[in-house]
Amino acid sequence: MKTAIVTDSTAYLTQEEREKYNINMIPLCVNIEGTIYDEEIDITASEFYDRVRGAKEFPKTTQPPIGKFVELYENLAKEYEDIVTIHLSSGISGTFQGAVQAGDMVENVNLFAFDTEVACYVQAMYAKEAAKLAQKGASGQEIMAHLEALQDTMNAYFIVDDLSHLQRGGRLSAAAALIGGLLQVKPILHFQDKVIVPFEKIRTRKKAMRKVEEQLIAAIEKHGSLQATIIHANCEEEAREWMNTLAATYPTVDFTLSYFGPVIGTHLGEGAIAVGWMKK
Repeated sequence: MKTAIVTDSTAYLTQEEREKYNINMIPLCVNIEGTIYDEEIDITASEFYDRVRGAKEFPKTTQPPIGKFVELYENLAKEYEDIVTIHLSSGISGTFQGAVQAGDMVENVNLFAFDTEVACYVQAMYAKEAAKLAQKGASGQEIMAHLEALQDTMNAYFIVDDLSHLQRGGRLSAAAALIGGLLQVKPILHFQDKVIVPFEKIRTRKKAMRKVEEQLIAAIEKHGSLQATIIHANCEEEAREWMNTLAATYPTVDFTLSYFGPVIGTHLGEGAIAVGWMKK
């Protein structure tokens, strides 16, 4: 292999997946009442939701220090010619820009930074696609071309119970949060131009889930076979049931169950659920 693959913790790849695909992970951090945790290392998703439920202060999240990127890249440069580093949307975090800046500080390796314009397990899908190509000997340039082609087939929609988390964390405008609160709706959100914006306001969670399913149907009609994920914020039973129903209904779609970990969970709140996909 001549190309190394890096992503950050908000992909929420399991340790088994990271080992299988040889994907390096840089953690983002969450601050809970003064204690800082590297997510996916110091704290699990379930531990996070348990602790936050009783916390008096709203958690804060931070991007990785540039030094962590530099250290990893320098180590990888000893073995690899290229590094493809894949990160959550630059519109909601400075992580991607930190990766780019760190790449400028490291010599003897070619760094290719990919802005997924999304987060969570859809980001993981990009990382796995990149890793599969890397295992076949693909260059960084070849991998980037494949990821960019996939981007046209990618989409993700998520349903939140409470917009206040996103507004408080600065990931959604106060006006959008106010609209959601006043109407007592279950807003469907999505990424547009790298930032989180409302897609549609629905009265009930069930209707919101049906609306998201309609978007999935349109994607199947357009792209054919898809890889998809159901992502949940500590509501695994509901998410698994929805995934099983969708998988039985749409056999050309390969589903994976995933979760919103501490960093993304801070901004979406417990009970959020999402569907994301891209072409196989």
